[in-house]
Amino acid sequence: MIIRNQDKINSPDTIKQQFEALGYICSDAIATSVYLACHLQKPILVEGPPGVGKTELAKKTSDLLSAPLIRMQCYEGLDEAKALYEWKYGKQLLYTQLLKDQLGDVMRGAKGLDESVSRLHQFGDIFYSDEFLEPRPLLEALRTEDGAVLLIDEIDKADQEFEAFLLELLSDYQISIPELGTVKAKSKPLVLLTSNNTRELSDALKRRCLHLYIPFPSKAIEQKIITAQVPELNDKLKHQLVEFISELRDMSLKKVPAVSETIDWARALLLLNVDNLDHEWVKTTLNLLLKFQDDIEAVEPEIHNLLKVATKGS
Repeated sequence: MIIRNQDKINSPDTIKQQFEALGYICSDAIATSVYLACHLQKPILVEGPPGVGKTELAKKTSDLLSAPLIRMQCYEGLDEAKALYEWKYGKQLLYTQLLKDQLGDVMRGAKGLDESVSRLHQFGDIFYSDEFLEPRPLLEALRTEDGAVLLIDEIDKADQEFEAFLLELLSDYQISIPELGTVKAKSKPLVLLTSNNTRELSDALKRRCLHLYIPFPSKAIEQKIITAQVPELNDKLKHQLVEFISELRDMSLKKVPAVSETIDWARALLLLNVDNLDHEWVKTTLNLLLKFQDDIEAVEPEIHNLLKVATKGS
């Protein structure tokens, strides 16, 4: 996968340009992390507040490398069977029935227990084999012929036991299946793990990964993001919108607006034919930015002051 994409990943600047062409505006730190992950073949642990583009980074990396994106969403109680593989129990039962039907013919004429057991071994031992194996995301990523981008999303929501289970895959790109042995990657996948920092991850996991923290973007980058995602929005409104949201992020709120909410707000204002932010439009659409009623009630009295800053110089 890496070799066939050399021209797309030959430097952090190239990666940054390729991402921009795909509509993903990123910082130098993000481009450098992807460059290093590709060439060192190490997973990236991407941390940062929700909505700053962590999952989107995996999607765009998949597009950049022309590799399938295999996503595993983590949650409390996620276990090995759901992440790695399951046995096709229904087919195994049917196989047992077929075996039972043929057993009489095979055993006919056998003399003694030893001969019966010997004849039984003549059956192929496929009960626990690939024939009855249902691969889940981790195994699927290791078995993809030309490599894949594996997104392990919100690893901080999984239990610590599951985190420990991942260590073999993250360090050696292999996993152990008791009935089959060790399965090694046919082509090492590029692995991205995301975390919203809801709990502290183990040192063992961090040690196996490159670390990337994505903060809220600077005003300049956020304007570029809006330009890429909502190109029809006029420059004045774009400037006002970014300034307003920047001020909101400095307030003490339960949840400050993320980049995804900035984009949603920009699209909504465009749809409503707004070309200049004013008190009424902000108040009407504030629920697109703030997800808690307490936050909305805290911001509404401040809209006038926030607008003074946001519209200054525009």
